[in-house]
Amino acid sequence: MTPAVSRRGLLAGACAVCAAVLTGCASAGRGASPAIRLSTSDPLVALDAIPVGEAVSVTVPGGASIIVGRPTADTAAAFSPICTHQGCTVSPAGSRLECPCHGSVFDATTGAVVRGPAARPLQSLPVTVRDGQVFAT
Repeated sequence: MTPAVSRRGLLAGACAVCAAVLTGCASAGRGASPAIRLSTSDPLVALDAIPVGEAVSVTVPGGASIIVGRPTADTAAAFSPICTHQGCTVSPAGSRLECPCHGSVFDATTGAVVRGPAARPLQSLPVTVRDGQVFAT
């Protein structure tokens, strides 16, 4: 004979499963950006390929993407493309980086939040410019 399960027990079990699934999804998306490892020997992108005041998405060895911005004619800045709100990938759009999931907007040259719901800037990645090329440092 199969033991009877109360409606309350069944509901409690279902709620526990849902909570575990939702917690796992939330923690996978929030700030769970994989470590981006950049080679310091190969250039990431030519500085001239980035308009001043804007940014481009660059695929680095290993398949990860990063954002490289050009604040001034002679400087570059790089960021993780992972939105600090819930972990979606931002895309360059002129002087802004836009998150397609919830509408957060970041400055393309500083990674600073321009419009939420994100509350924290994008993770900065150290880069330098040498001979017209952007390199990781």
